[in-house]
Amino acid sequence: MNSAHQPWPQTALWWHVYPLGFVGADTTGNDLAGPVEHRLERITAWLDELVAIGLNGLLLGPVFASQTHGYDTVDHFRIDPRLGDDSDVDALIAACRERGIRVLLDGVFNHVGRDHPWWREAVEGGPDSAAAARFARGADAREVDGLPVDVFEGHDALVVLNHQHPEVVELVSGVMAHWLDRGVDGWRLDAAYAVPPLFWRSTIEPLRERFPDAWFVGEVIHGDYAQYVEESGLDSVTQYELWKALRSSLQERNLFELDWSLQRHNSFVEHFLPMTFLGNHDVTRIASAVDDERNHAAAIALLCFVSGAPSVYAGDERGLEAIKEERAGGDDAIRPEFPADPGDWPENAYSAAYRDAIAFRRQHPWLATARIRTEQLENTAALFIAEGGDGQRATLAVNLGDETLQLGGAEVAAHGIARWSDAE
Repeated sequence: MNSAHQPWPQTALWWHVYPLGFVGADTTGNDLAGPVEHRLERITAWLDELVAIGLNGLLLGPVFASQTHGYDTVDHFRIDPRLGDDSDVDALIAACRERGIRVLLDGVFNHVGRDHPWWREAVEGGPDSAAAARFARGADAREVDGLPVDVFEGHDALVVLNHQHPEVVELVSGVMAHWLDRGVDGWRLDAAYAVPPLFWRSTIEPLRERFPDAWFVGEVIHGDYAQYVEESGLDSVTQYELWKALRSSLQERNLFELDWSLQRHNSFVEHFLPMTFLGNHDVTRIASAVDDERNHAAAIALLCFVSGAPSVYAGDERGLEAIKEERAGGDDAIRPEFPADPGDWPENAYSAAYRDAIAFRRQHPWLATARIRTEQLENTAALFIAEGGDGQRATLAVNLGDETLQLGGAEVAAHGIARWSDAE
């Protein structure tokens, strides 16, 4: 496993925040000319909530200067003025340190926004200039600002960097080192799947000696996860296969799909520690994706039971509902503003379910690398057995049906769960 030299990720439980939405910043780009707004302290106000629910990691979405939504970066060394400045991010990191919270930053290194100095320099210099060589120009390149360039997934506002160019390698490695020096613990690498794996190896390997405990997680959706980790030198990738299986198995009441996905998941865990999740800033919230709210507790229990590094998307622990829509502004609902005072969103049954599931996970940290197998498997019921390398064993019984069942010697109520370990 790549992270064998970094034991801390195996006990990390993440709270994933999309900062611009969280603090209520305007993401249309209309207020960029205004003064610096010191809003990051609004995230600091929620850190005690993070700790109280049992989490110990803060995964921050984009915080660097950008044009609109944060993924069109214009300066990787400057905090977005809609969030604050260096002093604000230093204060947030310090507040996390005081509480024993690890911090990951979101690095958008596949593409940049069209107000990035490199792109402006390329436009001024023309398509044959040295500046233009920093950008990718493949067979499907389109004309943007008079230059032929690759754009990210059809978005002209996001021009793709040339990951073969030495200046791009130097920039990305330098950005990551800069913020690791400032105290963050690692990076989530946005759209890693769109970047040649060897690019990550060329940028990360020079940092390993200086930052041996840093953790690098790539956003990878499809493909051979283990092979990508091996080729790229990353420590982890996002486990979208399991995300899909968890959601659709509960929605369709077909736990056979989850069983199949867990068999593949076991093979991944043999090679690396996957980042697992029920939701993030790009997808419909779990509370909206699974119609029968009686089965939401099962989703929460499964996230914290199966191996990997679990990530909770901020607001899921309050049961927020929102649907991702494929239109302009279609992400707004899943990226809402949070109240300045956490008390304005009282805890509820979702909070209790997360507290219980996270407490079980913290009591059994070996679950991070456990092997999961399934017994008594039916469409709407299953007994999931987790086995650790030192003979540990824990059980999660899930009943999605309308009648009480006996699972593993335990009586499990309709739409209920039960969990225990051999030590209990």
